[in-house]
Amino acid sequence: MTHKFFLILIPTVIVSLSIGIGIGMNLSPREGVPIRVVADYLHAVLQADRTFYTQHVVERMEAMLLVTASENWKEEHTLPLPAQFFKEASRGLQVRGKPFRYRLVSLWPLNPENAPQNEAERSALEKVVTFGEVAEAEIQLDNRPYYQAIFPDRAVSRACVNCHNAHKESPKRDFKMNDVMGGLEILIPLD
Repeated sequence: MTHKFFLILIPTVIVSLSIGIGIGMNLSPREGVPIRVVADYLHAVLQADRTFYTQHVVERMEAMLLVTASENWKEEHTLPLPAQFFKEASRGLQVRGKPFRYRLVSLWPLNPENAPQNEAERSALEKVVTFGEVAEAEIQLDNRPYYQAIFPDRAVSRACVNCHNAHKESPKRDFKMNDVMGGLEILIPLD
């Protein structure tokens, strides 16, 4: 049953994002949807999906002792951790060539891929963590201009806090509920 549920959940998330993208792509710039509003919409969908997965799939399955989530989810046939679920959904979106990107980024990453990629991103993330507000910038990536928004990524579940505080590779072990653990970066091409 767990495997079937997971097979239904991933396509549902991808379909939800695809519908949002389809609606967004049909809006022409003259209709006046500011890019920050688009980023806010994307953030709301991404955060809602991730929070739902964390609270109603991972935590519920673990509480019922049906299945756990683990880092080695493929090999161990468990559920992916919420951050891994998020990363896999992002990868699936990129395979389809959609016009935006997203990822988790942290000053204290468990996975080195989630570290800031340059000093400007580190500085923006430090502001996000310190003030709990969105950092925005126009950046160049692969010789293309992008709008970058880094939203605060808060600990919304006890599972997030416990995992990060107990992980053997964790550079920070004192997270509490609602702490800003890092950022959710959304990149939208400006061309």
